[in-house]
Amino acid sequence: MNNARGPSATVAAAIAVLVVAGCAPTARSADDEGAGAPRPVAYRGVGELPEQLAADGTTIVVGDPVATTAVRLYEDPRCPVVEEFEATGAPALREMTLRREARTEYTFASFKDDRLGGDGSKRAVNALRAALDAGKFTEYHGVIFANMPRTERTGGYTTASLLQLADEVEGLRSESFDSAVATMKYQDFVTASEKAYEQAGGDDPRGPGTPTVAVDGTRVPEQLFGWLFERESFDRLLQSTRS
Repeated sequence: MNNARGPSATVAAAIAVLVVAGCAPTARSADDEGAGAPRPVAYRGVGELPEQLAADGTTIVVGDPVATTAVRLYEDPRCPVVEEFEATGAPALREMTLRREARTEYTFASFKDDRLGGDGSKRAVNALRAALDAGKFTEYHGVIFANMPRTERTGGYTTASLLQLADEVEGLRSESFDSAVATMKYQDFVTASEKAYEQAGGDDPRGPGTPTVAVDGTRVPEQLFGWLFERESFDRLLQSTRS
């Protein structure tokens, strides 16, 4: 790895409390105020990216399948630290994926439901899987994490809110998509994905926490966790794997 500097002192101080360990199954988090209307998300060119379900049945892969760098993300749709990552560092990975220099591999957790009650994470993961069938996973993923429910303890996403967010993605809403969201068609996928997340925890059966990032099979170490939350630093980290 190169010797590029990490996040600025100002940014690091602002996120220090939030990112100390990410969202873990036992982590506590404060409630936020209610959200307004859905925020649309427009990522340049993302609709052109290949996206598919990997052979393991739990990994959603976005990007050129022969890209030289593979970046795996572990995310829970109710984790506010993942929301922070998606808004700050993740754009560097999206640009790298668009340049076909990397492919992004998603493993979705839903442990926040068990910790806080409700089934919002499970419903969101199910809806994301349905969006993959529609060829709209990447766009919908962006909208989901840009519009996380402000109050975690109410249960998070609902069928109604997930369908409302789907309206922000052109061409996503359909009878089959709406039915899959409403009936939890991909419950088996949700369960298997959570199990895959837990297995990634190694000695910790609860899983590695979210967000967790692994580049070419090597997990970003705890001492570099703050780099995930600043675009330039995360870009340097990703580029260092290509040298």
